[in-house]
Amino acid sequence: MTGPPPETTLPDSMPASTMHSASSRKGELMATITLEKVTKVYPNGVEAIHELDLDVADGEFMVLVGPSGCGKTTALRMVAGLEDITDGTLRIGERVVNDVSPKDRDIAMVFQNYALYPHMTVGKNIGFALKLRKLPKAEIKQKVDDTAELLGLTECIDRKPGQLSGGQRQRVAMGRAIVREPSAFLMDEPLSNLDAKLRVRMRAEVARIQRRLGVATLYVTHDQVEAMTMGDRVAVINDGVLQQCDSPQVLYDHPKNLFVAGFMGSPAMNFFEGAMGEDAGSVLVGSQRIALPATVHEAKPALRGYANRSLVVGIRPEDLPILRTDDVAADSGSAVFEGDVDLVEALGSELLVHFTSDARPVEVGGSRTDDAEGLNEGALARGGEGVARVDARAQLTAGRRVRFHLDPGRIHFFDAATGAAIAS
Repeated sequence: MTGPPPETTLPDSMPASTMHSASSRKGELMATITLEKVTKVYPNGVEAIHELDLDVADGEFMVLVGPSGCGKTTALRMVAGLEDITDGTLRIGERVVNDVSPKDRDIAMVFQNYALYPHMTVGKNIGFALKLRKLPKAEIKQKVDDTAELLGLTECIDRKPGQLSGGQRQRVAMGRAIVREPSAFLMDEPLSNLDAKLRVRMRAEVARIQRRLGVATLYVTHDQVEAMTMGDRVAVINDGVLQQCDSPQVLYDHPKNLFVAGFMGSPAMNFFEGAMGEDAGSVLVGSQRIALPATVHEAKPALRGYANRSLVVGIRPEDLPILRTDDVAADSGSAVFEGDVDLVEALGSELLVHFTSDARPVEVGGSRTDDAEGLNEGALARGGEGVARVDARAQLTAGRRVRFHLDPGRIHFFDAATGAAIAS
């Protein structure tokens, strides 16, 4: 055989003994992770995490997401006991574990580099921790076999890591964590070494396994798409500070500030400088005036306090469909936003249209598009450009003037000084 074998598919059913183990553990203890004002300051004075408050419920899949260097991995390592806590309280279940050694915290960690023993078979890698506990050989074999079946690794159980594909090695790393039946799983960017296609498939499998086992999981990634698709809730961190924690859809639809709005979503939200009119009945974006109907003020009454003031206007790329007719008068809630096409990216199912206008863009510090690891589709937008996500059948070429249909109710507004969302 040349190269690793093809990927296998996970079985639809969980082994009976594994299901019994997961359900019985879940009923016996509340496996929660609680961080209360947890802070990490290094000896050189650098504060990596500032007063982090976070609760991971029993069985919940919580994702920590943010740009490289934001402190998310440091937070995970404090939960694991690999980093000391400077201040605050950390609980796993009902037990305070600030000063408890990693091996006594009843957690299992899956690392980015898999950390497999190359000289051991799949079965021995999975069962190594059980062997250290000096469990009976028959019990170890049963647990290893059940775990291998759960992960679709039964056919590979006698192979060594060098004979496996990347996805299979990642499953072995997960199996080594699962077989220990911990109170909580910690995962540090476990899919980052996989190619793009396999990564998409594996994130679905990891989420499926976690839901079957029902164990509290804290998962770290810099990939916001990964965070959106996997997490029950997502905690967005920047510069060591928790920005917002909520369900993926709430983060996307109702970001609390400019950073969250710009980080969550691909392509990222467009930000432009805006100036509110005298009666707050319209907003000026560059030379284009957008009327704001009463429904906008009913939904966001705080906007009236921004009359004659500057603010930031945010527009999601998918909220800029191409206007197919010159007549928008029949729709009193309609608005038009114009731009000159600079670049068209054809993605098959849709087009990403990069356009320029005279609206002044707003740069958001710490944006994932400034992070080499976080580059994603739409990341070509820079400077005065905006990005629109439009129908793949639209006939567009560079240099053409294009008119977008804009629903004022879909516009996001942010305070120009603080970056906070202007909401209800």
